[in-house]
Amino acid sequence: MKSILKEVHQPVEPKIHLNHPEPIQKFENKTDDEVWRAFDKGNELAFNYIYRIYVKVMFRYGSQVTKDGELIKDCIQNIFIGLRRKRGSLPEVKSIKGYLFKALQREIIRKLNLDKISNLKSEEIRERFFPISLSHESMIIQKENEVEKRMKVRNALNKLTSRQRQAILLLYEEGMSYKEIAETMEFNEVKSARKIIYRALATLKEILKG
Repeated sequence: MKSILKEVHQPVEPKIHLNHPEPIQKFENKTDDEVWRAFDKGNELAFNYIYRIYVKVMFRYGSQVTKDGELIKDCIQNIFIGLRRKRGSLPEVKSIKGYLFKALQREIIRKLNLDKISNLKSEEIRERFFPISLSHESMIIQKENEVEKRMKVRNALNKLTSRQRQAILLLYEEGMSYKEIAETMEFNEVKSARKIIYRALATLKEILKG
């Protein structure tokens, strides 16, 4: 499945210029681990590569969390500034996208001061304040002109929990592995990512049957 979800009325994405192809050419065939270690050691081309490859997908993911485009841009900028400052002491990272998505969600929470709300655990904060909004487009539907089926799927998706929709989004739209999803959603075990997706898909099937 190439794409299961597309956000409706997204904020305008930040523009980046790719006039200098050197970072792409140098790192496009390297693993995330190799790129990250090069960046941690101070390689400026590795930093440029990470920024160029991930800034737009970070913005897209952030727009699933909040519609405040300027806030998303500020959060992304803060993350990259922080990463530059921590070069030489960065943690080991196997999935750059997963690491950046998790950092972005945390930064948005911090910006909105939601992490200071008393009597709410982080899980409850994500569920209550960050619903992942989905569009009507889905690879579950093979014929896009079947309006009635699209509406049924959309309604079914809206009946999932926020965390289930987030997991579906990461799997199908972002193409993440279960391991990457577990890291992004801060699960302790990969099987937790599998479980939430299996339950979400089972729920969708039951709703659509009905």
